[in-house]
Amino acid sequence: MMLNLAQGLLSLGCMVDLITVKTKSTYLASVPAGVRQINLRASHTFGSLLPLAQYLRRERPSALLAAKDRANLVAVAARRLVRVPTRLVVRMGTTVSAALEGKRPLKERFWYLRMRIFYPGADAVVAVSKGVAEDLIANAKLSPSLIHAIPNPVITPHLFSMAEEPLDHPWFRAGGPPVILGIGRLTRQKDFPSLIMAFAKARASVSCRLVILGEGQDRPKLEALATSLGVGSDIWLPGFVQNPYSYLKRAALFVLSSAWEGSPNALTEALALGTPVVSTDCPNGPREILQGGRFGPLVPVGDVNAMARAMLDTLARPLEKSFLKSAVNAYTMEQSSRRYLEVLLGRVSQDRYDAEKYPGS
Repeated sequence: MMLNLAQGLLSLGCMVDLITVKTKSTYLASVPAGVRQINLRASHTFGSLLPLAQYLRRERPSALLAAKDRANLVAVAARRLVRVPTRLVVRMGTTVSAALEGKRPLKERFWYLRMRIFYPGADAVVAVSKGVAEDLIANAKLSPSLIHAIPNPVITPHLFSMAEEPLDHPWFRAGGPPVILGIGRLTRQKDFPSLIMAFAKARASVSCRLVILGEGQDRPKLEALATSLGVGSDIWLPGFVQNPYSYLKRAALFVLSSAWEGSPNALTEALALGTPVVSTDCPNGPREILQGGRFGPLVPVGDVNAMARAMLDTLARPLEKSFLKSAVNAYTMEQSSRRYLEVLLGRVSQDRYDAEKYPGS
């Protein structure tokens, strides 16, 4: 999403530096032309404090946007260290309380404590959904006046052009069984075991196939589960792919099975391409994107039976593509980038949370 935002800010006439801790990333090959890449050459995020402080002192940018918790902490500390007038905005892209669920109480308290200490040192906090904003207010005890909820800049012209690229795989040829698609890292957060079990139940009623794009530590477990359920031949895990959109456009159904999110981009992308969706009602994002189930069924997290029923119902009675596309107008690169720029420059209050709505904060 940061590359989409960089492109959007360039289009609005901004000069954009992309600051990275390391040089190794599959995404760096897609940095938009016109963006200057600044590598801090640190071995880990916390080791980038002094290089970032030196950058701020040397360049004195109008604004700095940090993304992810460790980078947020380092950005606050770096600006304090050099005392430059750069406006600082930090971004939270996930539901922290859900991500910390099951962790040791001491770790949870420490995580929230450092957020309470450091985040008020920023000029603003961007939450990627209203649910993430509410989570920060309730659990990190951040002031609502500090927080702005801004949808991710998900929908770009590049998305649509990539979706039109040919996909050479027999499962996606016309006339074959419908393909159900999942996308994401093969980790606990995405809960692909529930998707595979739900698929096995749906497969018992209707001929269909499942493709899960992404790589991660849970691959052996997922492959073993598919085999044990007798659906291994109908499930394909191709790993990370450079162009998921050609798959997403041609899938009969996209399923988000996550245990938690912040604002799931793949769900937004599926709707933008007119692909029917089923999603867990996880914290946070899906309920907001699907407007309470208007644009696709919401099922309880981990409820395999409910997911299977929703998958079968949606395959049998998909919503109109034009209707699905209308769900995500606020997630275009242009609209989102304008709202980010207003917050970065301190020119907006419309996205800020009303303190009267949260009197206990």
